[in-house]
Amino acid sequence: MSEELLVERREGVVHVTLNRPQARNALTFGMYEGLAKLAAEASADDSVKAVILTGAGEKAFAAGTDISEFRNFRTAEDAIGYESKIDRILSALEDCTKPTIAAIAGACTGGGAAIAAVCDLRIGAANARFGFPIARTLGNTLSMVNHARMAALIGPARVTDLVFTARLMEAEEMKQAGLLSEILPDHAALQSRAWELAQTVAGHAPLTLRATKQALRRLREASRAIHGDDLVAMCFTSRDFAEGVESFLARRPAVWEGR
Repeated sequence: MSEELLVERREGVVHVTLNRPQARNALTFGMYEGLAKLAAEASADDSVKAVILTGAGEKAFAAGTDISEFRNFRTAEDAIGYESKIDRILSALEDCTKPTIAAIAGACTGGGAAIAAVCDLRIGAANARFGFPIARTLGNTLSMVNHARMAALIGPARVTDLVFTARLMEAEEMKQAGLLSEILPDHAALQSRAWELAQTVAGHAPLTLRATKQALRRLREASRAIHGDDLVAMCFTSRDFAEGVESFLARRPAVWEGR
């Protein structure tokens, strides 16, 4: 596994660290593929009882997809292919037969928020923040499946609020919304509790946990029959998206045109 994904295995628990602290752990396509591979390996390995996902350092779990990955997007096929790739990665994490725990410190946004959302359990440090600030940064959109995932998790009204205002939920609001089951005072306490929680679920009946995961997944399956590629293509192929990428990389405010 690359140095961008650090993997530690101990006492039946696989601890995965997104390791690009200099970029707030923004995800490259290689990191996404690595996560899918790790999820498949954990499912196939009877010695693995639980998986922890976390980010390096205290500033971010993951601040979305590395924006430089978008610079060559030009066509609807680019956009739809990207969302298809991301859905495949998220589905691999959802389909992992072992319990997954997201330990969140700092910013958990965009693709990072989507990854945390498909984990079975989420705990956070007091500085955890969650959201999809794309209306302010890039001018793109969530896929239909990710809209459905988030609506099922926190409700349509909260999804609308987060996207329209481009704000981030703070830790206490995350807990109230059901995104976090616990808030820990700092990064060290978060990591310690993640290990403790992983060991707790690792000692429980695996078929019960697996059945619960699959039952909830089946309840979400209906969303996959709803077409949304036109919405993805509209946003990702727009002038606004190109402007969003370039303005983000240049660290200046975007000038939106609505086309």
